Amino acid sequence: MTEIGRAQRHPGWRERWLVLRNRLVASPRFQRWAAGFLLTRRTAHRNTRALFDLCAGFVYAQVLFACVRLDVFGLLRDGPLPSETIARRLGLPPERCLTLLRAAVSLSLIARLPDGRFVLADLGAALIGNPSIALMIEHHAMLYADLADPVALLRGEAGPTRLAGYWPYADDGSTAPIGPDSVAAYSGLMAASQALIAGDVLDALPLAGRACLMDVGGGEGVFLTHTARHHPNLSLRLLDLPPVAERAAARLAAEGLGDRVVCFGQSFVDTPLPMGADIITLVRVVHDHDDARALALLRAVHAALPPGGGLAIAEPLAGTAGAEPVGDAYFGFYLLAMGSGRPRTAEEISAMLTQAGFTGIREHPTRRPLLVRLITASR
Repeated sequence: MTEIGRAQRHPGWRERWLVLRNRLVASPRFQRWAAGFLLTRRTAHRNTRALFDLCAGFVYAQVLFACVRLDVFGLLRDGPLPSETIARRLGLPPERCLTLLRAAVSLSLIARLPDGRFVLADLGAALIGNPSIALMIEHHAMLYADLADPVALLRGEAGPTRLAGYWPYADDGSTAPIGPDSVAAYSGLMAASQALIAGDVLDALPLAGRACLMDVGGGEGVFLTHTARHHPNLSLRLLDLPPVAERAAARLAAEGLGDRVVCFGQSFVDTPLPMGADIITLVRVVHDHDDARALALLRAVHAALPPGGGLAIAEPLAGTAGAEPVGDAYFGFYLLAMGSGRPRTAEEISAMLTQAGFTGIREHPTRRPLLVRLITASR
């Protein structure tokens, strides 16, 4: 009998305990008792709230979406306002505006002063300072539509998704050219979202002794713009699909960096990467691709680097302590709807790097690991 067969026939004490515990917790009678008993009351109330929040999470997200779409936070930027003024400026019936404002208060997006006026709270103020977050919130309308029937999505019965159309490179089976119109929207969103993490990555990324950095899948060059400011003596390159590379060249030229950054317009799927860089960065690129294509990319990077050259992978990872739902729930289903890629743990990334021929694999701490973690390796 196999080990699996023995484990199935003779469950351990932990498994037996979990089965008994789950039967107890599932009992409505026990739930009522636990909610009133002094030693279990706090846990029971916390679990009830957590379960309700899971059920109501979509509504909470729609409250945030409405606040962003109506620019409630921008309206309150200069100071508190009464609900009547807010309703008039937003063009909402007073009672419905008050419903939105109270909901936003309950989510700590705004606060209500003792005199009844409404003012920005920390979360709302943070959104003012990070317009890229607002763009992501607007973008989530597509994700919500694709998740209308998550079971059909999981079974592969949902048909073409809006996200797959939005990110045209997500079709791993297609090598057809992608036109400028197809990349305009997603390139802009990617540029805005990269601004959130570029500083965090550069603070953690060791670049001493490096002469030339190439950012593969670099979008419109936001990460390289930050890199140029942090490392004025570093030679810089960007590689992305031809229409994206054209947008990057224009953006970099407008930033006064046209002479510092060489832009390559090509796919990394079926064309070798340009040689000459001694460090290559993949900023939120690997998790967009399924295992076969991700491994092919890592091997292409390995082939393009000189001995001693370095690779840096920066992206949110599955299994991040304290942020597990970000990797496995949010990115897991986002990439599922996109039709390509999956969130990976640091261990899975390391295993792929080893398979691609890299050594010296290590992780570098970042300021906000929820948003981005950094793994480097050597050729």
